Amino acid sequence: MNRILFEADELSADGLATFGGVRAEHVLGVLHGEVGQTLKTGVVDGLAGTGVIERIDGGEVTVRCVHDTPTPPPWLDLVLAPPRPRALKRLLPQFAALGVGRIVLVGAEKVEKAFWGAQLLREEVHRPLLVEGLMQCGATTLPTIERQRSFLRWMEGEFETQFAGSPRLVAHPAETACIPPMPAAGRRPVLAIGPEGGWTDRELSLLESHGFRRCSLGPRILRTDTAAIALIARLIPQ
Repeated sequence: MNRILFEADELSADGLATFGGVRAEHVLGVLHGEVGQTLKTGVVDGLAGTGVIERIDGGEVTVRCVHDTPTPPPWLDLVLAPPRPRALKRLLPQFAALGVGRIVLVGAEKVEKAFWGAQLLREEVHRPLLVEGLMQCGATTLPTIERQRSFLRWMEGEFETQFAGSPRLVAHPAETACIPPMPAAGRRPVLAIGPEGGWTDRELSLLESHGFRRCSLGPRILRTDTAAIALIARLIPQ
């Protein structure tokens, strides 16, 4: 944890927060926290700043915080044909840490139908994973997760309204690696990453008809968790 984050309702009107659990364990066991020590803190979907430890009581820590600084905003959105829940669980903290702002999980043809009943789709399950990623990178803006079980219907319907003006890339294996340059300013880009079996020809044609350009890391067919992180890392603005 490079920044301890609080939900808004954990802070009193005068900036006091008392917390235990894994955050306190990190402060006490890793940061060797003591009264008077200053920590990097922030509010989920709010501002960042610092908190000074005022009290340590057993396994609980009380800090007084001043939050007055925005953190870097998200710079990328994802359209993702989700892998199995175990793989997605590993990916969510990394998406938050890498600066993804919006994750749209879509029901591509090769997505297992059983996925849509996964516990991971419940906010109380996936939110802590996203917050974990934010605490790792020191940012505060929580990614949003949206579900679209009918990929084709969504693309022909709401997609253009939701992503109007966004530069668009679709990941697909090719003989040679190709990462088109992204505009330096304007709407944040959207990257479409297919299922581990790949987009179907029909899905690729639909994406390209909506202005998606193909990008590739080369001919190797990669797992979703490998391809997603590698592509996002290549696209990070310099």
